[in-house]
Amino acid sequence: MVIVIIKEICAKSVLSRSKVSDYTVNPYVGCEHGCTYCYARFMRRFTDHKEAWGEFVDVKVNAASLLENEVKNRKVGRVWVSGVCDPYQPLEKKYELTKRCLEVLLKYDWPVIVQTKSPLVLRDMKLLEKFNDIEVGFTVTTADERFRQIFELRSPSIDERINALEKLHFAGIKTYAMIAPILPRAEGLAEQLRGKVDYVLIDRMNYHYADWVYKKYNLEYANTEDFFAQKKMELASSFEEYEISCQLLF
Repeated sequence: MVIVIIKEICAKSVLSRSKVSDYTVNPYVGCEHGCTYCYARFMRRFTDHKEAWGEFVDVKVNAASLLENEVKNRKVGRVWVSGVCDPYQPLEKKYELTKRCLEVLLKYDWPVIVQTKSPLVLRDMKLLEKFNDIEVGFTVTTADERFRQIFELRSPSIDERINALEKLHFAGIKTYAMIAPILPRAEGLAEQLRGKVDYVLIDRMNYHYADWVYKKYNLEYANTEDFFAQKKMELASSFEEYEISCQLLF
């Protein structure tokens, strides 16, 4: 069992410029999911945390009030929730920071992209339905639970994510799936996602943080240029077959 150190903090700002969207909002520093490949672990360089990635979370208890002050003084732009943490990680159930930040963005009619791995987002479905411009995406890296457990042991199951996407999509909310990184058996996602997403994003997103995992489980073949090139074509073909719009990001 992993012990996660939780610390409540007062942040100085919460609305940041982003290379992915216009802005990003991160109500938490760190993530309980602790996925082995996560690029966000680079945050430890700037936060002075000694704990391993996935073993700490700083809770920005003033996130919503900060955000309300900041949106009043910024040009309206699309907000990515979140860039370096899962906004619906388990702590969100207690603190509701993501929910309160979304309420602020709704109040000022800002466009939003939510990205998560957690069906906890369904708690806020009624809130999400009120937005004029919102998308909700789930990161789904493989269709095989065995590989999900190797790389993402503490994250929700594949079925939980896909079922949540289906419910959101059925409610009329624009949905997408993000396949990044590409893990073995990812091509099986095309059939599972049919009718549940408006589009799919695919990226190799390989930052070598999980090299040791590939080695431990004899999966080095899945961390090579040949593997990514092959899967890129297979995935594109699979989604085309199921008439799902697909964007290749590499």
